[in-house]
Amino acid sequence: MTLSHSSFPDLGDGTATSHHARTTRGPSMADVAREAGVSSQTVSRVANGLSNVEESTKKRVLDAMAKLGYRPNRAARALKSGRFKSIGVIMFTLSTFGNMRTLDAIATAASRAGYSVTLIPLTDPTTGKVSGAYHQLREQQVDGVVIIFEAHLLDHTDIELPEDLPAVIIDSNTGSGYSVVDTDQQQGARLATQHLLDLGHHQVWHIGGPASSFSALHRAESWKQTLEQAGITPPVVTHGDWSAESGYQIGIQLGKNTQVSAIFAANDQMALGAMRAMHELGRSIPEDVSIVGFDDLEESASFWPPLTTIRQDFNTVGRLSIENLLKQIAGNTSVRDVSVPTELMVRKSTAAPRPPKNAAECKE
Repeated sequence: MTLSHSSFPDLGDGTATSHHARTTRGPSMADVAREAGVSSQTVSRVANGLSNVEESTKKRVLDAMAKLGYRPNRAARALKSGRFKSIGVIMFTLSTFGNMRTLDAIATAASRAGYSVTLIPLTDPTTGKVSGAYHQLREQQVDGVVIIFEAHLLDHTDIELPEDLPAVIIDSNTGSGYSVVDTDQQQGARLATQHLLDLGHHQVWHIGGPASSFSALHRAESWKQTLEQAGITPPVVTHGDWSAESGYQIGIQLGKNTQVSAIFAANDQMALGAMRAMHELGRSIPEDVSIVGFDDLEESASFWPPLTTIRQDFNTVGRLSIENLLKQIAGNTSVRDVSVPTELMVRKSTAAPRPPKNAAECKE
């Protein structure tokens, strides 16, 4: 339907209502082009973040957009390109240090790439809940999904997700068919355990994380293998819940055993609790007991004594998960799994074991 100029009443100042209709719906790309003295194609390139525009021209266009109050139509661009510049994140808990740091890194990397993030936290680690969240994000027209698994699925060993939406998995045993980015948990636990053995300790006790946690499982398995490779029979693992309080309670029990001279805790919070237990029991760190943590909290260097620990590079895990996902979104189906190395941070909480005072203390 074509409307002529006479179809609109005059506003009394010589300006027809056709102009009023245009202004009420907001300025158009053509309006911005006229204001900036450029073509509509140039405005489109600036609006879509393309780099083939001179900086002076880009500034002129952006100034015109600001002056007129122009907002690019994101939905229209998405329909045209088939991408909505949005990424979904599914995770089981926001309470752990590692998950929060990883989520922060994901959001930062996504923002730098021009993507928004939609978060769906799940309370129940089941395949049905994950699949439901996955479908919910697909209905919200995200371009891809990052899934952070802190715990085993309760009803299935492997996850099964639809294949029509790119996905990257963090911290999981997903089986084949999914792209995985994670910290090298086994390497970190091996570094921690071997460090204590190299100092001369004949046994290393382990304060494990929750039995449902993938990362806790990987760390415990690597600790066990490292001891066995050294010809040492591993003691029984006692599992905490990642909290300093659980580390303290386990530390009280371990500290009462005078044979315990080296402890590897599965995270820094539990290591902190174990350190408190040793102080209360009158066992000196590291003279009587050496303690190693895992994570490298910002506060770990300020523990007393400063904590020897394994540093996880959460920023790299988050960044690589987004880079991996964006490659899939762009159509790259040969994306490889990524294992991010850890680093041993040696501080004052570990040392060679104190020589036994008498022959009785030499006995196992």
